[in-house]
Amino acid sequence: MNAVRRTSPRSAWSAIAPDEHSVQIYDHDNMFLDTLEGFVTGGILAGEGVVVIASAAHLHDLEKRLRHNTWLQLDRARWEERYIALLAQEVLDRFMVDGRPDEARFEATVQPLLARARAGHRKMRAFGEMVSLLWSQGNAPAALELERLWNALIKRERFALFCAYPRSCFDSDAESLQSVCGAHSRLM
Repeated sequence: MNAVRRTSPRSAWSAIAPDEHSVQIYDHDNMFLDTLEGFVTGGILAGEGVVVIASAAHLHDLEKRLRHNTWLQLDRARWEERYIALLAQEVLDRFMVDGRPDEARFEATVQPLLARARAGHRKMRAFGEMVSLLWSQGNAPAALELERLWNALIKRERFALFCAYPRSCFDSDAESLQSVCGAHSRLM
């Protein structure tokens, strides 16, 4: 992507561009969950469709936080498909072939999710933790290939995408961290 813009995790998600691909490198889950909660809440309150593809633990913790905000009406947003939540490993399993993302299967998996979230011509945004899962499984090449597939999809479909990686993925590997940051337009 082009020049990476750096922002704070507390930045206003309401101003996110429809072709923005953001990444957060985080030290603690609470820091990450604060950011993800803001991203999801901002989308739902703006009337956008929000797709969240996350690990079981992060999805559980996120939904627990979202349910504390009764004014958010999470169940209604889910029923109206303005909030679509999926397990990252299950989604990955739909399009990975021999340890690599298959582009045609990726498109066939993700396009229907985007269409559901966009029903009624609403804007949409997505969070994906699949790249982080691949990286933590020792499959950095597949993670970077998946970032490339997401970037191509963002350009065609024009939606905001948020990714996150724990800093521990890059403990002594500055080159890999640069590769990941280079695949995004916003760094938190």
